[in-house]
Amino acid sequence: MRLSTLLIAAAVAASSPAPGLARETKSADYSVGAQYDTTHVYVAPADFDRFVASLVATFGGTTSKQGVFQVTPTPSQTISQLVLTPAGSLSVFGFKTPVPHPFGAERTGYLVSDMDAAVSSAVQNGATRLVTTFPDPIGRDVVVQWPGGVNMQLYWHNAKPNYQALAHVPENRVYLTADAANAFVHHWLGFSKGRIVRDDPKATGTDIGQPGKTYRRIELTSGYGKMLVSVSDGQLPWPYGRDMTGYEVEDLSATLVKAQAAGVETLVSPHADAGRTSALVRFPGGYVAEIHSGAQ
Repeated sequence: MRLSTLLIAAAVAASSPAPGLARETKSADYSVGAQYDTTHVYVAPADFDRFVASLVATFGGTTSKQGVFQVTPTPSQTISQLVLTPAGSLSVFGFKTPVPHPFGAERTGYLVSDMDAAVSSAVQNGATRLVTTFPDPIGRDVVVQWPGGVNMQLYWHNAKPNYQALAHVPENRVYLTADAANAFVHHWLGFSKGRIVRDDPKATGTDIGQPGKTYRRIELTSGYGKMLVSVSDGQLPWPYGRDMTGYEVEDLSATLVKAQAAGVETLVSPHADAGRTSALVRFPGGYVAEIHSGAQ
């Protein structure tokens, strides 16, 4: 934004915090709630308003006041707006200047209750800080990378926000090969204090555009929300692997009708997918997402 348990436990116990980091409490969970966890979407400034409008038209919800801010530790300017929908929250950025490294590659922003302790926990549980903790206009941020190249931002607010609970918690969709999957799952669960809901080693490859093949489908949950880890050979046809978030809705057909009217393109038509009906869409500005209903 989360399988040899004894080996991982030993590795975590033997590790020490990086210089300048507080020592974490091993049992601590620093998550705040899934409604505070946002998918980060970067679009061109010319597409910004149309993209935000298409999100609200598709899922409903509200937006924060749009503004232009510096949200990185080095000089930059971006249009920024928060979109709060019943199906999940999004932080939208439209940079008016070049995007400083490594921003733009982080998939999510997770609100934590204690920034220093959470960063210490992440490092001890296998994450690498791509950008050390820095201030932003309303709090503090850090960007970390987990095994497999999964980038996330952790953030903390000076004033605690108060957002309405979600009607449906979205899933962070992570695509990995077997080279990194076990390490990622171990370390993410160590940090998030989450659990495995389902681990299917022979899921049908049709789910990820690979008919005739199977893949490993790992469903996780934690205080940071849901996560789906798809473990395959990585030979994925477009647009699979580009979908960072899956949104659950009550009625997929009705949602797609609203989406189409708002300029959203259906890339993969509705189909059966692990006990639910799923489609892949592309919003104005290029954001690719999965939408599903009937989740078990």
